[in-house]
Amino acid sequence: MNTETLAGASGPSPTQEFDEGTAFFHGRMMPLADAQVSIATHALQYGTGCFEGIRAYWNEEQQNLYLLKAPEHYQRFHDSCRMIRILCPYAVEDLLEITRALLRTGGFRQDVYIRPVAFKASRVIKLTLKDLRDDVAIYAVPMGNYIDVGGLHAIVSAWTRVSDNAIPARSKLTGSYVNMALASDDAHEKGYDEAILLGADGHVSEGAGSNLFMVRRGTLITPPVTADILEGITRSIVMELAEENGIPVAERPIDRTELYVADEVFLTGTGAQIAPITAIDGRMVGSGRRGPMVGRLQDAFFRAVRGDDPNHRDWVLPVYD
Repeated sequence: MNTETLAGASGPSPTQEFDEGTAFFHGRMMPLADAQVSIATHALQYGTGCFEGIRAYWNEEQQNLYLLKAPEHYQRFHDSCRMIRILCPYAVEDLLEITRALLRTGGFRQDVYIRPVAFKASRVIKLTLKDLRDDVAIYAVPMGNYIDVGGLHAIVSAWTRVSDNAIPARSKLTGSYVNMALASDDAHEKGYDEAILLGADGHVSEGAGSNLFMVRRGTLITPPVTADILEGITRSIVMELAEENGIPVAERPIDRTELYVADEVFLTGTGAQIAPITAIDGRMVGSGRRGPMVGRLQDAFFRAVRGDDPNHRDWVLPVYD
């Protein structure tokens, strides 16, 4: 697939709410509009929840929908639940089958975004994590490119990435994403597409909801997991693809000014997929266009996620047998 044709963002829009579709909640399938919680829910008051973002890619030629790295996502979901003292009643295998059933019920025949969420459901004021009722829900909505995969203009944010000793960055905790929302809104209001956050030590951490890579002198470099980053699943895919393509990879701290002299910079994540950054703080990155290394990685990624790469069929789980 020529990824040049994939450029451009197609959602989701912050002004267009969705309430049509199917959700799994309280142990059963129901219309999304019926999957509601009280305004007194603990997670709504304090951000005491966790979530995952999982993509399923439609393959028109094969007439099948493929879940990408779903077992890994649900294992991380379990890890996040453990971090915030949520007891998830479903094993990873159960969550996989529930998700496939949810997508079949919805009859999706396009790219889809799946959102599992676990949260403290008790209607109490007490600021605690223990002895509260837990709930789990999953819903799915159609989604194309979350952000432009052709080229982004980014700014190094004035907002610092939250420290792992404050709110665990390696877990997808609902409350911690206020940090990302502040940075993202600040970037957009200043005319940029995306924000890049530094850690408390001044080194590059990640984007606003996505991991970051840069290329310098032929080496692919990304901040280590100790740099207050989410341990990204797409991040691990990119590192595996780089190794297969003979591209050296280094996990090490990145200075802010290194971004200005990098040959290529790009973001990765379930939402971002693989999205090149072509300018940072008004400075052109490399040639100012999608670079050759990110192009190779994008091409390999989009073949694999749609089930077209026989070497990576283990990455995807078919929905329609």
